[in-house]
Amino acid sequence: MSGHSQFKNIMYRKGAQDARRAKVFSKISREITVAIKEGSADPECNTRLRSALISARSENMPKDNVDRAIKKALGGDVGVDYQSVRYEGYGPGGVAVIVEGLTDNKNRTASEVRSAFSRFSGSLGEANSVSFQFDHIGYILYNTRVASEDEVFEAAIDAGATDIICGDNSFEIICPMEQLSTVRESLTGKFGEPTEARISWKPKNTVPVDAETAKTLFKLIDLLEDNDDVQSVVANFELPDEFVDLC
Repeated sequence: MSGHSQFKNIMYRKGAQDARRAKVFSKISREITVAIKEGSADPECNTRLRSALISARSENMPKDNVDRAIKKALGGDVGVDYQSVRYEGYGPGGVAVIVEGLTDNKNRTASEVRSAFSRFSGSLGEANSVSFQFDHIGYILYNTRVASEDEVFEAAIDAGATDIICGDNSFEIICPMEQLSTVRESLTGKFGEPTEARISWKPKNTVPVDAETAKTLFKLIDLLEDNDDVQSVVANFELPDEFVDLC
C-alpha cells in the first residue's frame, strides 16, 4: 500500500510570499463561507467546514480571517452568491484534469478555465467527460513525524482506510468518501489533527508523461491554480522518477 502519490493536488507557489498567502487565505475563506451556507456552523456536523478549518490551520491563516469568513456566512452575505463548479478536460499528453471551484460568475470562470486549457495544448470537455476515470475518495494527510509507518498503517486500516501511501515526508491515507469523518476522527484521537482532510479524486489509471509534456502540463495547472475561483486541480499523470524534481 505504499508508494509515490499519483493524485495529490498540485499547488505551485511562486511570486511574493505575501501575495501567495493572500490568495490562499481568500480561497479558504470562500470555502468556509460556502461550507456553512450549505451545511451548518458546527464543524463536528459539517465535514466540509471541518476540512476548510484544517486547511486554515495548516496554512497558518489568522483567526481573525477565519472569524470574518464565518460571520459573513452567518450574516447572509447577500452581496455574493458563490456556487460550486466543476470542469473536466484533457491536458497535454492526454492527461485527464478535474478542476473544482467556487464562483459568483459561472460564465467568467468557465471562459477563463477554457482559455487556460486552450493555451497549453488542452481541451475542456463536457460534464463527466473525464470524472469516470477517477474515484471520489476521502483523503487524509499526515506528516511522517507523527508516528512510525507501521503505527499509522495499523491505525488507518483499523479506522476503515482502504489505502496508505507512504512518501518521504508524508502519509497519505485513502478511505471511502462517506467514511472520511469517521476515519479522520479515529486518527485524530491517536495522532492529532491531520495536515489535510478532504474529499478528493483518485485516478483509476495514470498516464505516463515525458519531461517536455510535464512542463507544459505544470504550466496549465499553475495557471488554473492562480485563478481566484479555482479551489483544487487534480490530474491523472504519472511522472518518471528521474523527472520528479520538476514538481
